[in-house]
Amino acid sequence: MEKRMNADRETAKCIMIQGTMSGAGKSLLVAALCRIFRQDGWRVAPFKSQNMALNSYVTRDGFEMGRAQVMQAEAAGIEPDVRMNPILLKPSSDTGSQVIVNGEIRGQMSAAEYFRYKRKLIPEIMEAYQALAEENDIIVIEGAGSPAEINLRQDDIVNMGMAELADAPVLLAGDIDRGGVFAQLYGTTELLQPEEKARIKGLIINKFRGDVEILRPGLTMLEEKTGIPVIGVVPYVQVDVDDEDSLAPVLEQRRVNKPLDIAVIRIPHISNFTDFTPLEMHPLLGIRYVRTTADLGRPDLIILPGTKNTMDDLVWLRESGLETLVQKLAEKGVPVLGVCGGYQMMGTKLYNPEKLEGDREELDGLGLLPVETVFRDTKVRTRFCADVTAAPFAGARIDGYEIHMGITDIQGEPFCILENGTPEGCIQGTAFGTYLHGLFDTGELTEKLALYLAERKGIPVPSEEDRQERPEAEEDIGRTEDKQTYMDRQYDLLADSVRAAVDMRAVYRICRLEDVK
Repeated sequence: MEKRMNADRETAKCIMIQGTMSGAGKSLLVAALCRIFRQDGWRVAPFKSQNMALNSYVTRDGFEMGRAQVMQAEAAGIEPDVRMNPILLKPSSDTGSQVIVNGEIRGQMSAAEYFRYKRKLIPEIMEAYQALAEENDIIVIEGAGSPAEINLRQDDIVNMGMAELADAPVLLAGDIDRGGVFAQLYGTTELLQPEEKARIKGLIINKFRGDVEILRPGLTMLEEKTGIPVIGVVPYVQVDVDDEDSLAPVLEQRRVNKPLDIAVIRIPHISNFTDFTPLEMHPLLGIRYVRTTADLGRPDLIILPGTKNTMDDLVWLRESGLETLVQKLAEKGVPVLGVCGGYQMMGTKLYNPEKLEGDREELDGLGLLPVETVFRDTKVRTRFCADVTAAPFAGARIDGYEIHMGITDIQGEPFCILENGTPEGCIQGTAFGTYLHGLFDTGELTEKLALYLAERKGIPVPSEEDRQERPEAEEDIGRTEDKQTYMDRQYDLLADSVRAAVDMRAVYRICRLEDVK
């Protein structure tokens, strides 16, 4: 039974996870707490005031937000809401980002411009936070990077600045897997102002492998030096949930040990690579990420993924030699799939008249699809269901979304038909392109892709009639689990691991909620 607090009495309690560095595991710890609180009967929502990521998502009402908060919302068992991530920064270069506020583009800014501007966003941050707080019992807030970035302390809106705005108690997590975790935690607390350090109510050592007893002397000394209790040593947990883009281990995969080899080109501004997570779940499909011609080989499928900067990444593809190699493999019949920016690259021409994507006004594409794209200062953000019409995937149902700049003129056969009757994407021979992110999430396109590639490679595939008569025949080709069932199992595994390792009674006390189920 749901433990809803008296809405007339108070809004949500909160707790904040900060880390000693990027990649300390904040996102997963937030997801774990969201799942634990949900399991214990509370209404809970995640919140991150500012996220910098190229993996983004379109909500049901057409707003754009970071995928990390989408993952955390799923762990909490609720629909993703743009209020969970009011500011999203999408890097478009080493020094500039597209600034998205409450799901809509606010502008393109350099790092210096945004640093001067960001305090003006505090009212919008707090409006989003308070709205969530009025609807939930607990808000689990995520910080970014480290609170000890003393050059960024002034005007901070995402770490201790956000903790102060929300009056949030803080748990500080350190990553022992990278080494030096005691120095991380001690050094971070010592660099904070006294009032900031006072907000830290517990320390967590994350990603531990080994016997916790070996750590005991160090834990005791750490508590003595910081005056803050260590409330948990969380093991290195192998769970399959969406990663923050720049640090995702999946991007380092170079080899696969499955029958079918899928090579995703790791372009510099790669975005929404989470599109391919369902493929990794399939027993036949191996996914690896490629940055050089030496690594490409002859895969069974090449994927050109989404990108935040299509023009610059197309130039990189050309200069790296990968463009020529992809074109040669395509001529030999190797299938190529382009998604969003990758789809744009596969066309014959890209026009950039307003110089929205770098200084080049036009570029030739790879010439694999009969489409041309013109970049305009309008961003498409829409969710769609669609039916794939392209052979050999015809009949697959997609529930996806578009996030892109640019309008594409299609001269060839469409990839699918949107629910409103509009043709979308394009195919030509064994080249396929679509704007739809999330295209594999329903599982239907995944299954048809696996069958298509297996047949091409000569892997025995039972007929549909045989599969109906002999259910065990499914084992010959593999079958993915329903994604929602699979993800629920992953979130439960994550929550169980964290619950067993962290003093949850202490967490509830820190949240000012004594009621533990």
